[in-house]
Amino acid sequence: MAQLHLLPGKDRSLALRHPWIFAGAVDRLSGRARPGDTVEVLAASGRPLARAAWSPQSKIRARVWTFDPEESVDDAFFKRRVQACLERRRAIPDLRDEAGLRLVHGESDGLPGLIADCYGDTVVVQLTAAGSDKWRSAIVGALRQATGCERIYERSDSDVRRLEGLAPVSGWILGCASGDMPHISEYGVRMKVDVVSGHKTGFYLDQRDNRRLARELAGGRTTLNCFCYTGGFSLQALAGGARSVLSIDSSGPALARARDNLALNPQLPAERAEWREADVFAELRELKNADRRFDLIILDPPKFAPSALHAERAARAYRDINVFAFRLLNPSGLLMTYSCSGGISSELFRQIVGEAALAAGREARILRRLSAPADHPVALAFSEGEYLKGLLCQVE
Repeated sequence: MAQLHLLPGKDRSLALRHPWIFAGAVDRLSGRARPGDTVEVLAASGRPLARAAWSPQSKIRARVWTFDPEESVDDAFFKRRVQACLERRRAIPDLRDEAGLRLVHGESDGLPGLIADCYGDTVVVQLTAAGSDKWRSAIVGALRQATGCERIYERSDSDVRRLEGLAPVSGWILGCASGDMPHISEYGVRMKVDVVSGHKTGFYLDQRDNRRLARELAGGRTTLNCFCYTGGFSLQALAGGARSVLSIDSSGPALARARDNLALNPQLPAERAEWREADVFAELRELKNADRRFDLIILDPPKFAPSALHAERAARAYRDINVFAFRLLNPSGLLMTYSCSGGISSELFRQIVGEAALAAGREARILRRLSAPADHPVALAFSEGEYLKGLLCQVE
């Protein structure tokens, strides 16, 4: 096993159990290691600290598998880790009966570069780092054994793989397409999940709790859902008794899927739903010019800032859409606004929304801070795992 030697003083983050080792912390590599190989991490004194996956093309040169320098990283290691992930989720009552569930949440679950989502009998895996890519076979075997799933689809097509020197990979690993997409039921609302070409792994499981909150808030309210994708928030708002729901997205195929999802739920009042294909920024401006007003607005935009380098430009985009939203709210209206950008901190997002309210000339208060559900845990030592930030605001 090759040895990764750290520079003096660069072992502090590992002592605090942060799993990333950046290029600037590395003194040298003794021995030969290919991308994804396990290396022994040593302090400048030579003291063993951890075992990690080597990634020579990334600024994150190594991701820690284990802080026990004696623990073997092998097939059995991944079986133990995946099984532990499932057991942690089974220990949480709210997660036990969920058909759509995140099984593994990367670094926060002790498995860097691995996302695994379950949709009924189908598990979707996403391998985003050299280490997880190297151990693909062991990871798939561990997921199959732990879940008993019939199908596994790989969606390793995110842009972050390029930073690791990895090509995109997608396709069926276990089983094959049956003609029907997986279905999930979320609080009694049925949804189809396009695991092959949908966003992320096919669905936004991280908004599950927030969709339930939207359902609780929507009763009797005129509702606007921006960046609606396949209609998760929209359908929950209808289920909650919204007076009307206008849903906007720039993707025609996503809106077609949203209409299909509505059709799966004949108990919902389809006549109260309007779907509009448009650029959200332009459409918000048109709604303001038309003097439209809403009681509940949901802003769940895509990732404007994948890293802190993009934060300034992203801040302007977040500010603009929130300014429009505040202007479109009726008195006592509610705004559910989100950022999934890792480059935007919770405090910066709160500041952006506050500036938007000021620019819109509205007095607003935060009623609740919103985040991802319990199957998207955040390790105390890994604040980067807290990517989804949200605020529930009310205007005067």
